[in-house]
Amino acid sequence: MREGSIRALSPHGFHRVRYVEWGDADNPSVLFCAHGLTRNGRDFDRLAQVLSAHYRVICPDVAGRGASEWLSQPFEYVYPTYLTDMAALIARCGAEQVDWLGTSMGGLIGMMLAAQPGTPIRRLVMNDVGPFIPQDAVARIASYVGTPLEFDSREDFERYAKVIWAPFGVTEEADWSELLAHSGRALGDGRWTFNYDPAIAMPFAQMAAADVDLWPLWDSVHCPVLLLRGESSDILPRPVAEQMTRRGPCAQLVEFHGCGHAPALMSPTQIAAVHDWLLGETD
Repeated sequence: MREGSIRALSPHGFHRVRYVEWGDADNPSVLFCAHGLTRNGRDFDRLAQVLSAHYRVICPDVAGRGASEWLSQPFEYVYPTYLTDMAALIARCGAEQVDWLGTSMGGLIGMMLAAQPGTPIRRLVMNDVGPFIPQDAVARIASYVGTPLEFDSREDFERYAKVIWAPFGVTEEADWSELLAHSGRALGDGRWTFNYDPAIAMPFAQMAAADVDLWPLWDSVHCPVLLLRGESSDILPRPVAEQMTRRGPCAQLVEFHGCGHAPALMSPTQIAAVHDWLLGETD
């Protein structure tokens, strides 16, 4: 694993976007893995290690998350910022075309990039997200995202994190340890909190006022798409997933049992589903 960064530009100045990279740096086959709203690029460590046999795998921390810098203006935590940052990172990697895997927010970033004329996105894997998100599901996430919670110890933080992230479907303690290793940060007084800027919640809260409807963007995607869904997901209701298999790029749907929003992509079964589709499409 290697670490890197780029200096990206938003309306109020530059900010540094950091990423980790796996595999041969000269491999022309490049896969981007983009995380969910409050997560970070280290979520994909296990998946990236497997796929690095075939890809150069790049896992960014979106602005305000993980090791990337926080933005000075909260209302710049919006998709135009993320698209611009990711376009700059794609340009940095030097590939004319890339494959994209995105969980939740990362999947929407990938869909938006793939819908653009002249897109560099060759193939798209969307993990538990689609072009329509019910208002009540967005409101559920908005109810805890950005709350400035502080915990007396790392153990207290991890206990709470396991509750709110239970829908990920993680059951093994070793998997939790790996997932939580980069999810929190220590404060100066020894207390712990989440490893993202709480201000990301400000623009996100505006989304909670209504359903999210991006069907026209979906219909503008023309690359092959693999759609992953947790069987109890509220963010990606099954009727929406089924409609995604019939319109636009007509995604191939794979559903995982024992999880909701969003599958952690840590189990051998989940990793194999991604691996086999990407390598099968390559063949």
